[in-house]
Amino acid sequence: MDQRRDELIATALELFGTRSPEDVSIDDVAATARASRALVYHYFGGTHELYLAALGSAAKRLSALLEAATDGEPLERSRVSPRRYFDFVESHAAGYTALSRGGPADRSSEVGEIIDGIRQLLPDRILRSLDVATPRPILRVTLRAWMAAVETAGLEWLEHRDVPRPQLEGLLIDQLVAMFHAAGRHDPDTGELFDRFVQEGMVREVTG
Repeated sequence: MDQRRDELIATALELFGTRSPEDVSIDDVAATARASRALVYHYFGGTHELYLAALGSAAKRLSALLEAATDGEPLERSRVSPRRYFDFVESHAAGYTALSRGGPADRSSEVGEIIDGIRQLLPDRILRSLDVATPRPILRVTLRAWMAAVETAGLEWLEHRDVPRPQLEGLLIDQLVAMFHAAGRHDPDTGELFDRFVQEGMVREVTG
């Protein structure tokens, strides 16, 4: 890929990480990147195309980082994905912020589809680590609810950074296990996943 195009995308992500997409213009990108408007238009037809390219670039980086681990017990493999997720959060703060705060609720739009796909990356990796091909509705809802907590935690951590990363990652895994425990009361398959964690001695304590 052209290096100058990459630089324009990186600049755009910085801007989209602090402003809504409609508040970022081609002039803003050109000025920040010290490039001409003509160069930006050479690569992108407008801000919408630039926004899509920026989101796509961030999504590819995150997807590559989240390649599922294949060794170890299920919960141990599940711990790898949040660790890699927060590697992305820390290394690509602007891109992460743009991904987390951007995108309409309408999943049928092009931007909505990209962002929804990105938000499914971590739950998919968790499912793969647990050897679950197709989750039942309760498990699917549980993972999407957990993902909302992860996303919020990422934004909160970037703003304050007053919780050590390993502690935050451990907290999120403990929350996932607790959510599996609760969901297991409503769905036997999810309950079996939680039971596997217990049998493998990987659950420290769950109350209730």
